[in-house]
Amino acid sequence: MTKTVDLLWLSSQINDASVKGIAQAASTLIREGHIAVGMQMPAVRELAEVLGVSPATVSAAWGQLKKQKVLAGKGRSGVWVSGNTVMPRPIRFEKIGNYGDNIRADLAMASPDPALLPDLQLALQAAIQSPQLNSYYREAISLQLLNAVKPRWPYSAEAFLATDGGFDAMNLVVQTLISPGDRVIIEDPTATRLLDMLDNVGAEILPLSCDHEGPQPDALATLLEKAPVMVIYQPRTHSATGHNISRERRRALAQVLANSSTLIVEDDGIGDLSVEAGWSLGAIYPERTIHVRSFSKAYGPDLRLAVLSATSEMVKRIQAWRNFGVSWTSRILQDAVAWMLESASVQQDIAVARETYRQRREKLLRALASRGLELEARDGLSIYIPVVSEQFAMITLAARGIAVLPGERCRLGPTQFIRVSIASINEQQLDMIANALVIASGREISLGADL
Repeated sequence: MTKTVDLLWLSSQINDASVKGIAQAASTLIREGHIAVGMQMPAVRELAEVLGVSPATVSAAWGQLKKQKVLAGKGRSGVWVSGNTVMPRPIRFEKIGNYGDNIRADLAMASPDPALLPDLQLALQAAIQSPQLNSYYREAISLQLLNAVKPRWPYSAEAFLATDGGFDAMNLVVQTLISPGDRVIIEDPTATRLLDMLDNVGAEILPLSCDHEGPQPDALATLLEKAPVMVIYQPRTHSATGHNISRERRRALAQVLANSSTLIVEDDGIGDLSVEAGWSLGAIYPERTIHVRSFSKAYGPDLRLAVLSATSEMVKRIQAWRNFGVSWTSRILQDAVAWMLESASVQQDIAVARETYRQRREKLLRALASRGLELEARDGLSIYIPVVSEQFAMITLAARGIAVLPGERCRLGPTQFIRVSIASINEQQLDMIANALVIASGREISLGADL
């Protein structure tokens, strides 16, 4: 018979009855062997009563440990210890890329084509002339980068912060401004790592449904009734679906948000590769908007650079938390990006890259359409393909040596889809890829297709 952890003993080991405190105390007891793998945890309601907290608090604590694969189970079967290695991990993100050795076309990661990135030599030569080079002065953003981004920013922001890439910026926001149990609205689907980040801090995720114009205003209005602390969305060129938010939808979202005090966080991950000009609700709600723009995909992943804007108070809070670690982003990288933003030749390179990606995207869309699979032309480094079954699609494509991203990595709802990168697609493989994608979608190939 499975042994149950003694209720009164466990409660005596918990000194902080918050979500974080309960999770930390339990994880320490499990890691140190005081609670063995296989043991049953006390009933949620009973532990909550002894601790003097709501059952939801204990459930949220157990939820954190379930995501770390330490606890398992729910409902009448109860919760038991399933592992003793407690380590926060981006589980969704880590699953991307493990497709075996027989892959001929890896279309899972929507990474920029290295051949279309600007040459960094002149930019780095200019950057090493930084007047603050090798100083330990903790400035939020270099003067050169600040002067370069301000004229291009979509609203007049109060304060700016340079970070080590877009996901670093988003993680700083999440770690600083969200507490365990806080409710956070986020688009469904969204970027894989954003879901991992929210899971890691123990947020309650409220999925926001989207269509081809962006987040749906009625759905947002309903979710705002649950008093979330934050809403996160991608203002242009969505990483999973490729949609850009239409001007009418922007106005509708702004109207819905008018009657709330919820923080607005905008994740502009594709940056200058988007066909749309930058925009922000910060133009309307500057006091509660955080706008993040990444420069990695357009200018170079190894630059690891993004810029965040917010109020001075929010930037100070984020910077204070950041001081536990690196404190500031390399001025060499900041000033290299600043130089490229003001270089006419680099901006021409970016325009060429944007056009090349458009051509590659449209070639694949035409190949699919000729086989009976008509898809809407959107934007970005990938295309979104609805499928009957993601599992069938992944198995079908893997058997043909093709890897793509399954929707489950970046969605919360039931909609089945795959994301297919076009960034570095091999045109010689185009027919093979198109045929496989149509079959994987659950449709029959049109008889007119070139087989």
